Amino acid sequence: MPAPSSTAVSASTSRAGEPATYTDATPQPQDMTLPDCAGGESFALMVLGHSMVPEFLEGEIIIIEPEGLAKDGSYVLAWHDNEWTFRQLCQSGSGWVLHPLNPAFADAAIANLDCVRGVIIQKALPGRRRASKHYI
Repeated sequence: MPAPSSTAVSASTSRAGEPATYTDATPQPQDMTLPDCAGGESFALMVLGHSMVPEFLEGEIIIIEPEGLAKDGSYVLAWHDNEWTFRQLCQSGSGWVLHPLNPAFADAAIANLDCVRGVIIQKALPGRRRASKHYI
């Protein structure tokens, strides 16, 4: 049985209502950069997949702060194993781990925080303002 794939994210950049998607396919060079925001401007992504269930459900919108402080327990956006993913950042001994909340997915050890590109600061369910939750 193949291992479950990672939770991917979709960048809300192109035309309104039509997000560009980062998938598990071999990345193209233009896919390896963050959306073209001014400096450290926050941006939104849509959750795809189930690796962060129950806290993050497929279709929810997450807000990323590129210059946010990544610390133990933070939810982060990372470029890992040639794909964009987000996980909970956990300190493990002298290193770090990208931890999925769904136990069906494996932790990914990282040597340092260089792959972390932003911190999730908020989530929202489209069309449900009261379903919003802040993480900082």
